[in-house]
Amino acid sequence: MRFAALLLGIIVSGCASDPNVGYSSQSLYAPQFRTVAVPIFENNTMSRQMEMMLTDAIVKKIQSRTPYRVVNEMNADTLLTGTITDVELTPLNRSSVTGFDNEVMLKVTVDFEWMNLGTGTRIVGKRNFSADAIFIPSRPSSEPIEIGQFAAIEQLSSDIVDQMQAAW
Repeated sequence: MRFAALLLGIIVSGCASDPNVGYSSQSLYAPQFRTVAVPIFENNTMSRQMEMMLTDAIVKKIQSRTPYRVVNEMNADTLLTGTITDVELTPLNRSSVTGFDNEVMLKVTVDFEWMNLGTGTRIVGKRNFSADAIFIPSRPSSEPIEIGQFAAIEQLSSDIVDQMQAAW
């Protein structure tokens, strides 16, 4: 019992309320915001439905990983908007037998901005923010391009939500 109390005292004393000094038990997210609106991202590429996939993934990540509630723009403290600017397919290697691509990298690039609707100021904004994924379209895997799209979108949405953490 005494050992547990001593251990708890050591752990708690290692935490600080100021995140610049040691460890902190404070949230990684800015406490002054409670809600965020996420309209469907724009898509300036020929890749169809990527904007829907990305917006859906971002909303799900916000709901599961942050303290913010996703609401409509009229009721939101903040607004997260963005545009898919490029979707690029890059063959990584080819089969010496068939000449077909064995592995392909799919890279998705976006510009996004998270705004404070109360003050009209930008909280976070990034241009040419990207994520990529590899898929294998050749046999025996024969993965469709949607596998690469899904993996890149999942990574990109996770990275965007990570950018919503408070700047320490």
